[in-house]
Amino acid sequence: MYFQRLILTLVLLSTLTSTAVEGQGGTRRRQKPAKRQPPAVTLLSTRNEPDCNGEETFELITGFVYSSADDIIDSQIGTLQLSDCIDLCQENPQCQALNFETGLCVLFRTAAGENSGGLAVSQFPVFTLYAQKVCLPPGRSACPTAWAYETVPGLGLTGLFASEKRPADSRTACASMCILESQFKCRSASFNAASKTCTMSQIDRNMAGRKKLLAIRSDDDYMEVSCVPKPEKMCEFQSLRGRILKTVDAVFQDVDSAEECRSRCSNSSFTCYSYDFMSAGEKICRLSHHSSATLAHIQEPYLDIENATTHEMQSCYQITVECRGNEMLAKISTSTLFDGKVYAKDRPNSCVMDVRNATDFEMILPYNDVNCDVVQDGPGIFSSNIVIQHHDMIVTSADLGLALHCKYDLVNKTVTNSLISGLEVKGAVDTAEFFQETVVESPNVVMRVTDRKGADIFTAQVGDNLALRFEITDKNTPYEIFVRDLVAMDGQDNSEILLLDENGCATDPTIMQSVVQVDRGVVLQAPFQAFKFPASDVVQFRAVVTPCLPTCEAYQCDVQGFDGVARSEISYGRKKRAVQDTEIMVAQSVHITDKFQFASAMQEEVEVEAAEGSCSSFTGVVVAIALFLLAQLVLLMAWSYLWHKKRATKQIDPSPPPHYFGTTSSRTSSTTYLSN
Repeated sequence: MYFQRLILTLVLLSTLTSTAVEGQGGTRRRQKPAKRQPPAVTLLSTRNEPDCNGEETFELITGFVYSSADDIIDSQIGTLQLSDCIDLCQENPQCQALNFETGLCVLFRTAAGENSGGLAVSQFPVFTLYAQKVCLPPGRSACPTAWAYETVPGLGLTGLFASEKRPADSRTACASMCILESQFKCRSASFNAASKTCTMSQIDRNMAGRKKLLAIRSDDDYMEVSCVPKPEKMCEFQSLRGRILKTVDAVFQDVDSAEECRSRCSNSSFTCYSYDFMSAGEKICRLSHHSSATLAHIQEPYLDIENATTHEMQSCYQITVECRGNEMLAKISTSTLFDGKVYAKDRPNSCVMDVRNATDFEMILPYNDVNCDVVQDGPGIFSSNIVIQHHDMIVTSADLGLALHCKYDLVNKTVTNSLISGLEVKGAVDTAEFFQETVVESPNVVMRVTDRKGADIFTAQVGDNLALRFEITDKNTPYEIFVRDLVAMDGQDNSEILLLDENGCATDPTIMQSVVQVDRGVVLQAPFQAFKFPASDVVQFRAVVTPCLPTCEAYQCDVQGFDGVARSEISYGRKKRAVQDTEIMVAQSVHITDKFQFASAMQEEVEVEAAEGSCSSFTGVVVAIALFLLAQLVLLMAWSYLWHKKRATKQIDPSPPPHYFGTTSSRTSSTTYLSN
């Protein structure tokens, strides 16, 4: 309850600031506020007015706050769900807009309209969810989400994922065009006020991931449709430890378990992309439609709380297995744009398929191909474990393991298929130690694999929060160090990946973050999430460390965010003045296991009259029956030979008395043997 009270206190303080201070021209931004024109207040149509002949709904804008203290209708403290706040505004004919922060709902009789200059940036200590009424033309399909679309001012779609460009008179018209589009599934759009053009796309921020979907454009407004279909067979969540969202869409109390909280997220009226349980208070479950991808434009959207965890949806999958005459075919649909590879877990190099920017793809696994090595568990039963790997070279916590099964009933000619997925973390961790340390002279420098607090780590699992620590062991050293050219290697097949470039900048922030100082320039740390190579559980690190006097200069790295926009980030990876250009090579190894747990039971079965390639299946059945009859014939001949030989022996040697070995008994035993 302590964290709940803390969050509610922050909410009340921030909201009082927004209504009292911002109404007088203040702002809640830490940075120096830019000069803004006076807010252009617009009175939108209400449901009782004749100029809205379509559907009255809401437009949502995250991270901005509406400031008009004179136009406040009502303030509801204790409102824990955004949908409840929107309902209050919907039911009030005078209400045109609202500000929502977890625990507080403020209603206004005026709104900013399409002039984003009428809104102030709201990010500290919490970010605000602003919503305003809009009027859409009729024809939108039924959707339980309380808002029709969400807008991000100042961002526009790039040409890479643009599907269609058309003229539009306003931002609302552009959003309506996307929502009502019938030629393709429109998930997002951007409106350019200067050229009056609307650019639509089938991709949104959660689907694009790290792809450059958006660019900073002052004349553009980016919009995302709230109701779009996605595969719902399996949804995988990644744990973000040590932080929770400052503002969420819904808070539920007296929730008994994490499973119940996750179920509430899966069955919510809006598309829930993240949740946390018991992080803000006992039995408290909080849901949000936001994720790291949709909060890239918000500065510090998370609260850092030890032992707290936010579970963020990575992707949803729909997988079907087609059992053919001599192969199994896995058909995969994802809710995110997939750019990686799919491979058989035990044959990552020989049975692999590369996928580029697709949401639907297939993989064929032949039964008699040694490169894929599909396992035959019994007559007509085949199985294989495959891995959906998002990175081209390494296994990360975002990857998925699947167990595929095909069963052929040779008698009834029935084909069944099933899919069992597993990405659960087992409690036991392999404790086998694999640790190597290189110590160099002048000064003595060491690289260690640690947790985020600096404790040595010898074994880990994919997804664990780890760090590489570089430090000078001499206590009174006059030197500082910088790190560059950090490489991770797989000693088994010589695969390697560059993590820090020649300037010490992270090449892919999703794998490793920038180098930061822990103790001046004497101890440096590069945080990362544990990963591994497909063919080995050992990850070897190698880096170049250079000492410098008196200090090492920080380097400004350009890091690309989820919105595709490059941002500057400091990394201590560039020298100011090296000591005689001394370069020290350090190396380290760590044992990392994956989290895949492939179940062997079947979850669902689909019966068909005949599988594709049934001729091959029928031929196999005929061959199997012929072999069975041949085996029976050989057995019968062997038995006949032994019986005649025994009878011939009996004619030479006297037989035992009949009450010991009667002929009836002997005949019955032989018949039983044959039938068995």
